[in-house]
Amino acid sequence: MASILMKFGLLFFVFSLIFYPSDSAVSSIDLGSESVKVAVVNLKPGQSPISIAINEMSKRKSPALVSFQSGTRLIGEEAAGLVARYPNKVFSQIRDMVGKPYNYVKMLTDSLYLPFDIVEDSRGAVGFKTDDNVIVYSVEELLAMILAYASNLAEFHSKVPVKDAVISVPPYFGQAERRALLQAAQLAGINLLSLINEHSGAALQYGIDKNFANESRHVIFYDMGSSNTYAALVYFSSYNAKEYGKTVSVNQFQVKDVRWDPELGGQNMELRLVEYFADQFNKQVGNGVDVRNHPKAMAKLKKQVKRTKEILSANTAAPISVESLYDDRDFRSTITREKFEELCGDLWDKSLLPVKELLKHSGLKMDDIYAVELIGGATRVPKLQAKLQEFLGRNELDKHLDADEAIVLGAALHAANLSDGIKLNRKLGMVDGSPYGLVVELDGPDLVKDENTRQVLVPRMKKLPSKMYRSVVHNKDFEVSLAYENDLLPPGVSAPIFAQYAVSGLTDTNEKYSTRNLSSPIKATLHFSLSRSGILSLDRADAVIEISEWVDVPKKNVSVENSTIASSNATVEDSGKTSEGKNETLIPENGGVDNTSNPSTEEQGTPELATEKKLKKRTFRVPLKIVEKTVGPGIPLSKESFAEAKSKLEALDKKDAERRRTAELKNNLEGYIYATKEKFETSNELDQVCTSEERQAFNEKLDEVQDWLYMDGEDASATEFQERLDMLKGIGDPIFFRLKELTARPQAVGAARKYLLGLQTIIQKWETKKPWLPEERIHEVKSDCDKLKVWLDEKEAEQKKTSASSPPVFTSEDVYSKTFDIQEKVAGIDKIPKPKPKIEKPVNESESSKEDTKSSNSATDESSSQGDQSAKDSENPTSENAQSESESESEPESNKHDEL
Repeated sequence: MASILMKFGLLFFVFSLIFYPSDSAVSSIDLGSESVKVAVVNLKPGQSPISIAINEMSKRKSPALVSFQSGTRLIGEEAAGLVARYPNKVFSQIRDMVGKPYNYVKMLTDSLYLPFDIVEDSRGAVGFKTDDNVIVYSVEELLAMILAYASNLAEFHSKVPVKDAVISVPPYFGQAERRALLQAAQLAGINLLSLINEHSGAALQYGIDKNFANESRHVIFYDMGSSNTYAALVYFSSYNAKEYGKTVSVNQFQVKDVRWDPELGGQNMELRLVEYFADQFNKQVGNGVDVRNHPKAMAKLKKQVKRTKEILSANTAAPISVESLYDDRDFRSTITREKFEELCGDLWDKSLLPVKELLKHSGLKMDDIYAVELIGGATRVPKLQAKLQEFLGRNELDKHLDADEAIVLGAALHAANLSDGIKLNRKLGMVDGSPYGLVVELDGPDLVKDENTRQVLVPRMKKLPSKMYRSVVHNKDFEVSLAYENDLLPPGVSAPIFAQYAVSGLTDTNEKYSTRNLSSPIKATLHFSLSRSGILSLDRADAVIEISEWVDVPKKNVSVENSTIASSNATVEDSGKTSEGKNETLIPENGGVDNTSNPSTEEQGTPELATEKKLKKRTFRVPLKIVEKTVGPGIPLSKESFAEAKSKLEALDKKDAERRRTAELKNNLEGYIYATKEKFETSNELDQVCTSEERQAFNEKLDEVQDWLYMDGEDASATEFQERLDMLKGIGDPIFFRLKELTARPQAVGAARKYLLGLQTIIQKWETKKPWLPEERIHEVKSDCDKLKVWLDEKEAEQKKTSASSPPVFTSEDVYSKTFDIQEKVAGIDKIPKPKPKIEKPVNESESSKEDTKSSNSATDESSSQGDQSAKDSENPTSENAQSESESESEPESNKHDEL
């Protein structure tokens, strides 16, 4: 049922798109702990507007893995094949290590039995040593490799360049993680439109095909993935808006609250099974052996445990079998679902905590909740669903969304809304909020700590994006710290402060303007922004100065005596308007005299204008300098480190492209050798088109290249493979061309003769049924037909005298080319339309009879008629004019009607 609803939603979305002729595409990336999924919104004709991009193995999700083996980088499915053999060289869980301190990552890798060779970098974050023990990659670099891989999947799927993308993140990601993701996307060459919280992506996918005009609803989205769990409360409603002069209902949703457990997920259940089976194997082997101390054995065991857990979701018991787990010993066992649920007993209660906290802080009851939608792979575990049903008091949970793809599909809708190249006709308003409360704290010399120096800047769940500013009255430079509001901190974060800035220039500004007449103390204004991605930053700082000064201004309503004004009733109005014919002098507000005054006024001279002192306030701003002083693992890569990382990734990309090209050319060369040898063995006609000497020489070349391919050619370059392939094709292509022509040439000749025969019938029909066709063009076609017949006869005769092992006298392509030329001429003649007959305009009978009558009448009748008309005119002198006016009026009416 869920899949049917999902398909209906996608179909509805297809018809909601406005199509543009340009090739535009945007993508979304659902970056998980273990896997990555990619969706594409594409307006290219012939493709589905929104779809999941499949990988090279035709799978809808790819492992989020990066491996370095013998100098070769592998990503995704290629890296997954090395996990069991080289667990120390295949890096996983990269998303959960970004922006984290070294100690946290070390604890995480140890708990998951990941034998990575990690080091602490200069920031206090983690670096990964590769197989050469020389090159160290940061988490941002590894993450950029995965994002670039995902972007390439989107481009390969859509067949157009895709640089704009939206990346989904779990709601508990803090400032350091979000900044690091932005930098990783930049390293990958992705234009990141925005980060989106995973629950918002799911809410978009849920609400895009629904109508909330008649009913608003509260929906809880419960997501348990491989490494984390969260529950989000979302309120769906609608509002009225004007669109093209009409009132329409627009759907929207607002994220009211979200609660999480960042360390509870499907991995925890798998680790319980890993520990259980490790104990069983150790007991079977004995002698104090602990399989946990052997990375390869644990990698094999973890891989099989994942399959066993998936089997238990649909069955009451599941087997496990690991070949050569340790010391050439196989391991086989079984486990029941009941035992599995017992091993994870404490996890079931923990899984309910996010929902409990959500209901507690929202004040809602279960009766107020319209639906509880399950997403995330771990929600398929039957025991988890049973616990949720029991707590929520529901017989069934809501599973209308695809548990794996709801987030990435919703994020793709968000990407389409944000992109300039794609426009959606159907809208769904989204209001998400900051998952953390954030505060600003000021510190500096002579700065008294009070409620003004530490303020809540971003209350929890404040709308994204937002802009804020804060002011502080101070006369010296100071520092600004941004911190989390309370004890609710992101995973791995031990101190609440996540950003620090030094604000300078205020001391100099105070010294410069302190001697002026300040109307109020100088204050510093700080401008902050909370981006759409949930990142808080200090954008700018200004010193605000207010100065009071006495300035001379003209007095208002000044009366000017002018003896030259003779008229006592002459007045000067405020607007400058005067009555006509009167000499007046106008005084503008600037105190000048109007240039239009009369000569007598000029003789009197311009009077001095009266002014007065007035206190005026002037406010202006002086920009202050901001220097970021953030330290610790959460700081982004420096400009130098970023440039170095970019160069490393570009070199790897170039090397990967060359490796893929080399592998492709090697496969082409190997395939050509095998296909050619098979043709020589199976085709009896080859003896007709090549001599025994040619065949023997060619076989020797094939054997020579094949021997080289599996010996010296193992490490050959792409150029070497291409050179040998070209050499073999230079020998083989003429032979196989002659082989193809053995059958293709007679077929072409037969088709041409058959066409020429049928063309005679066509020409006969032209002559009998289409007499209007130009004779010279028909004659030209007949001439071409005769020439082609002669040419075919001559070439066939020459070909019979030529050996099949020699180059052919003529080819099938020659025959088709000449035939197509005639066909084009025939088609052009056949399209000539029949000329339309000339139709003379018939003479109106009434007009004809009138003309006859006039011609037969005598001059006496004419004068009689004129006399009668004169009498009529004298009786009604206006009739003719009225008729004329009527005709003139009716004509434009008729024209207007025609225009409509």
